[in-house]
Amino acid sequence: MGALSPLEGVGPKDIRVKELFGRLQDGNVREIVLATTSDTEGDATATYLTKQLKTLKIKVTRIAHGVPVGSALEFVDKASLSRAFRHRQEV
Repeated sequence: MGALSPLEGVGPKDIRVKELFGRLQDGNVREIVLATTSDTEGDATATYLTKQLKTLKIKVTRIAHGVPVGSALEFVDKASLSRAFRHRQEV
């Protein structure tokens, strides 16, 4: 339901965090996959939710970000390339 954006007045109540926690109370959920954008608001939202969800002892993961498959490296922006390098995996 959106992303945190203090500059625009969007806080945790506006993205319905309370409702999310309500759905997690039955204990049937084993993993939460965060699918936020890789911009400042998306990163802040993912960080906030991760900290809040850790109290429930549920596995929290986030979708990968970085260089899109099939793209030419000379056209990839610095932020995407940097993120791809930070999260690289040994093969």
